[in-house]
Amino acid sequence: MSIGLVLEGGAMRGMYTAGVLDIFLDHNILVDGVVGVSAGVLFGVNYPSKQRGRVIRYNKRFAKEPKYMGMRSFLTTGNIINKDFAYYTVPQKLDVFDQETFEQSGVDFYATLTNVETGKPEYIKLHNLFDEMEVLRATAAMPLVSKIVEIDGKKYLDGGVADSIPIDKIRELGYDKVIVVLTRPIEYRKKPSDLTMYKLVYGKYPKFIETVKNRYENYNNTVERIIDMESKKEIFVIRPSKTVDVKRIERDENKLQEMYDLGVSDCSRCMEALKAYLGNCE
Repeated sequence: MSIGLVLEGGAMRGMYTAGVLDIFLDHNILVDGVVGVSAGVLFGVNYPSKQRGRVIRYNKRFAKEPKYMGMRSFLTTGNIINKDFAYYTVPQKLDVFDQETFEQSGVDFYATLTNVETGKPEYIKLHNLFDEMEVLRATAAMPLVSKIVEIDGKKYLDGGVADSIPIDKIRELGYDKVIVVLTRPIEYRKKPSDLTMYKLVYGKYPKFIETVKNRYENYNNTVERIIDMESKKEIFVIRPSKTVDVKRIERDENKLQEMYDLGVSDCSRCMEALKAYLGNCE
């Protein structure tokens, strides 16, 4: 039996996902493949690398560090998440990512990116994160506050623009069982985006603007489909049981911890049901 895992993005709401995945590690819940988006990729890679607690640890440690994220980084580099410090200094020197364990896990891990020129999602399989850090930057490059990331001549931004919850991709990959970790409560629905700034900044990319325009509708339709599939027991969904007021660029350590703790408690409560769904209930 093969198991696939979908990880929604949401910037610092991804602390919820980190809490969920740490409980997966505690209970030896293993998967064969992951399709992540944005923060779902950045934080999710610590699951196959088996680095329990790393996500909440380094985010709390550097939350107030101007070189990590925030307006100072945006004004000086054009990226609200600092390229050099967040993507290179932290994982290579200050809180080292375990590439060897990630590689040995055998998990097929895909990052979702939005191609700015086509407006379509693309899915890149990760092998060596230190060599492919620009893919991680691209999947999480929030529009308007991040520079476009170029990889092999293609231009990318946040994968969540084109495919916020890649349920179709995970099903296309053919897994027998699918787990979906969301970062919004069941009642959440997106509203239309104001396109004024998008048209000003991305006027050369009309297909990207069209994707932004349709994002809310695509997202809401996907949420409804997920609810339907969940009711039919075709997938297993873990989502926040309540709303936590966490900003996309959250610098309050207590709020980060609260979101993480909610992921821990929600996942712990549903663990027996998850094991039953997977067919390995102890």
